[in-house]
Amino acid sequence: MKIAFIGLGNMGAPMARNLIKAGHDLNLYDLNQQVLAELAAVGGRITESPRHAAQGVELVITMLPAAAHVRSVYLGEEGVLAGISAGVPAVDCSTIDPQTIRDVATVAGKQGVTLGDAPVSGGTGGAQAGTLTFMVGASAEHFATLRPILAQMGKNIVHCGGIGTGQIAKICNNLLLGISMIGVAEAMALGNSLGIDTHVLAGVINSSTGRCWSSEIYNPWPGIVDTAPASRGYTGGFGADLMLKDLGLATEAAKVAHQPVILGAIAQQLYQAMSLRGDGGKDFSAVIEAYLNK
Repeated sequence: MKIAFIGLGNMGAPMARNLIKAGHDLNLYDLNQQVLAELAAVGGRITESPRHAAQGVELVITMLPAAAHVRSVYLGEEGVLAGISAGVPAVDCSTIDPQTIRDVATVAGKQGVTLGDAPVSGGTGGAQAGTLTFMVGASAEHFATLRPILAQMGKNIVHCGGIGTGQIAKICNNLLLGISMIGVAEAMALGNSLGIDTHVLAGVINSSTGRCWSSEIYNPWPGIVDTAPASRGYTGGFGADLMLKDLGLATEAAKVAHQPVILGAIAQQLYQAMSLRGDGGKDFSAVIEAYLNK
């Protein structure tokens, strides 16, 4: 299939690489010339703009940093909708607010272009391994079109409902993730200060009612889980600034829905403080450092 792939950052580049490996013909666009050259070397085609990338393709995939970029890439003078043909499907894999993707999809629909949202979970490791989870907001027909391609970049392709529901699933999941990590950090730090061996404490938590992904797979205390970022100086993984962005999306969406997210707002403040300390590039589990005496 001939595919336009726009947005080749830490997630988009390995996703595009997997599609090239699967035999697809990719038109590529990004501002990073180095990554474009790297993907061109394995079979991708560099284009001048989102408009050029979208010309003559059978599917458009975008993976962008924020809502403003999604609007620009689709709606700008040199955007996707200036080049795409009517009837060609599109999917945005960025993590943004639900209303933006619905607004852009409405404009696209007036041109005969069906746009869905499919934010991902799984991090850069999942993007490289092709094991991402895609949370898809689309009609049943559009989902059926997207699923075979998404399955070549991920292993869990979940239909969440209509347009925008993929974003809703993503921000609700990450809201809970941010809160749960803080809870595990508090418990581990408290246990350490009271004198229990942290390995013993982690073992108790992970065989008791406090067990969760943040405690078992991604424990923030160094040395508990060898593969967790905490055991390599909080490098790699999911950056605190990215968690802060997602919590911001969740709290803003909650305002629109008049739905309280009390713990989410507190979590947002803790990650904001972490970012202001200059630690936004560390993995989000480094939030535990706020509880440690240095």
